[in-house]
Amino acid sequence: MTRPSLRRTFGLWLALSLAALIPLAAAMIYVLVLTPALDSLDRSLTDTAVALSQIVEDHQGQLSLPISAQTARALSADLVDETVFSVADPAGHVLGGSAELAALAPAALAAGQWLFFDGALQGRPMRVAAYGDPCAEGGRVCPVLVAETMGKRTAALRAAVLAAALGALALALPLAALALLAIHRVLQPLQRASDAIGRLDARQLRAIDAGSMPGEVAGFVQTLNALLARLREAAGAQRAFVADAAHQLRTPWAIVRVEASELLASEHPAALQPALERLHLAAERGSRLAQQLLSLARAEGAALEARAMPQRVDLRQLAAGSADHWLAPALQAGQDLGFDLEPAAVDGHPVLLDELIGNLIHNAIEHAGRGARVTVRTRMREGGAELSVEDDGPGVPADERELLWRRFHRGRGAGGSGSGLGLAIVADIARLHGATAAIETSAAGMGFRVRIRFPAPGRPVAQSPGAAA
Repeated sequence: MTRPSLRRTFGLWLALSLAALIPLAAAMIYVLVLTPALDSLDRSLTDTAVALSQIVEDHQGQLSLPISAQTARALSADLVDETVFSVADPAGHVLGGSAELAALAPAALAAGQWLFFDGALQGRPMRVAAYGDPCAEGGRVCPVLVAETMGKRTAALRAAVLAAALGALALALPLAALALLAIHRVLQPLQRASDAIGRLDARQLRAIDAGSMPGEVAGFVQTLNALLARLREAAGAQRAFVADAAHQLRTPWAIVRVEASELLASEHPAALQPALERLHLAAERGSRLAQQLLSLARAEGAALEARAMPQRVDLRQLAAGSADHWLAPALQAGQDLGFDLEPAAVDGHPVLLDELIGNLIHNAIEHAGRGARVTVRTRMREGGAELSVEDDGPGVPADERELLWRRFHRGRGAGGSGSGLGLAIVADIARLHGATAAIETSAAGMGFRVRIRFPAPGRPVAQSPGAAA
């Protein structure tokens, strides 16, 4: 379903307004252009009619129109239209000109009165001017008619239509451009607010600057900022609770783990062996879960610090430093833990990066199986540093790999003491550093590999919610 759009709504209403305004403007232009032109053409007919009325003579009550053929041609001369005239006495007898035109004279034409109307002569449309000439005693009127064909009027009509169309177009284009510009400018504050919301980091939720926004948008942004403040407070309280709980749980779980190890190492009835092994595994898992919850809270809480004060860190040194801690668990699991390390500099938080490496190694040791080879690699690639941890164990089906980034998700058939948080922590720390994380098959075509690609040192970190996926 298409969402309603303010841009489309504004555009629709402006289009409707223009649709009503443009025809009105075109009609006004049409009238303003055509009316003076037609009036001018009618005046030319009146000039001819007045000239004819001046020629009428009255000799002792006998009216005549002493006009020569040359004068008649001069009065009828026109380059475009054909002009016809007629002059009749008060009794209706034609004194000169066209008798057919004289028949069109109005029945009641007062002295000095002008009438203009459309008529037809021999099937041709004509424009007719009729003048009541007071030519005889007693106020009797001689009708003087002058008519011409419609050529100039048709041309004037076409010119008016063209002027109206061009005028409407000249009006519509700037108005449409101004309307689009106005819509763009009006919606810019909303777009800026939307962009600012899109750039929000889930771990920071900074307030959006509403200082330069209009009042209508500023009110919305201020309400949103109040919501963000409450979310920051709630998220901070949640992180603090998780960190405190994890910290408080570490010591009891460590005691349980040590006690379970001592019980397993001491003499005990054989019947208790399975229960003690389950107890030891549960203690290992609980201790690891507490540590991972603490790491997760630390990763979320350190986001602002890591971004504000990044340090230059060499992943090779961090990975090498983890060897002493993880060699013993790898040997205990019957695995060969190896390191292929080259200089790999990144900008970031060393404690969190060390936690990332530790989670990757622990994940490989937990799930690769006895006899597996686990290899940690660091190197510089085009565009930045790269860290990978791979093993030649059973691997994970391709359709399940993306699920492993979710918190508390454990793969099908997963054993060990893991809690499903290790790779989620890796994803969070990678995202915090602007890195991308991917789960792949190892270089040998089997097993499991996690590859982390970091941006080059000194490059601004551009983070997005899916940066690590």
